Formats: sequence, structure tokens, C-alpha cells
Amino acid sequence: VCVGGGTGVAVLHPITRALKEAGNHVICIIGARTKDLLILEDQMKAASTDLRVCTDDGSYGHHGFVTEVVKEVLEEGDVKLAVAIGPVPMMKAAVNITKAYDVKTLVSLNPIMIDGTGMCGGCRVTVGGKTRFACVDGPEFDGHEVNFDELIMRLQAYLEDEKESYEHYCTIRGT
Repeated sequence: VCVGGGTGVAVLHPITRALKEAGNHVICIIGARTKDLLILEDQMKAASTDLRVCTDDGSYGHHGFVTEVVKEVLEEGDVKLAVAIGPVPMMKAAVNITKAYDVKTLVSLNPIMIDGTGMCGGCRVTVGGKTRFACVDGPEFDGHEVNFDELIMRLQAYLEDEKESYEHYCTIRGT
């Protein structure tokens, strides 16, 4: 089962396609806040055996989160692997569900990356109790080993700076 949320669907697409081309039965679940924000539906349909679409607001497909459909799929049959890519809260929720079913789950982490060599430490994550760097050790990791609470805290470290930068950008553009 391949699970993509928001722009994570773009990252999930080649993985889904490769899994299907390798002969796997691939159930893909993609979602977005609203139908207008849903991306790559046709491509994901072609890349998977079974595509299920969700929108948070119910404007298209299943009304609710992708994780609700993940649980349904896990209850339906024998799933050997899950891949979840999207917002960190979505990946954390998906991992919590797959762990209960003992299904290996890969996640793709994209914390702030500055130099791409691991030297700056900006993309530092704890996986299996060890410090890893998403830029050189990942970005794919065993989701059951990721310390999501720490990751969420680290991702919030620059929120004020990001907000200030965005406001400055809007002022310059006059928007």
C-alpha cells in the first residue's frame, strides 16, 4: 500500500510505479485538503493496481484522511509493505496504524536541508535511537523507528522565521 498526502504524491509516484512494474499488487491511497489541491491522480491511477482518493473536506473521493482508508485496506487483506509520503503528521498517523498490523512501513523525510552533506545538521532525525541525517542517510527510513515527536519539534524551530520571510516577500510583491 502506497500512501501520499499533498505534494508527497509527487515523491510517491515513481516508487509506486516501480513497485507495480516489479509485479506487485499496489493499492495507492492519495489525498489532499480539497479536490483543487489533489495532484497526479491520472498518473497514480496508471502506476497502481487500485487507486483510492481522499479529500479532507469531502469535495472528492473519500471524505476524510488517507489514514482512515489505510486502516480499511489493512483490514481487507494481506499487506506486506506500506510506503507513506506527505505531511509529517500524516506519516506519523500512518505509521501508528501500520505498526498495529505489524506491516513494515517506509517514510520519506524532508526536514530542512542546507548543505546536502550532513555537516550542517539541519536535517538531523532520530531513527532507531540513533542520529541520522536525511540528506545522506535517507530520505527514506523505517517509519516504525522514526522519532516523529522530535522531528515535529525540530520542524517548528524555524516557523517564526519562515512567517517573517513570507510576510516580507508579500510586502515586496505587494500582495
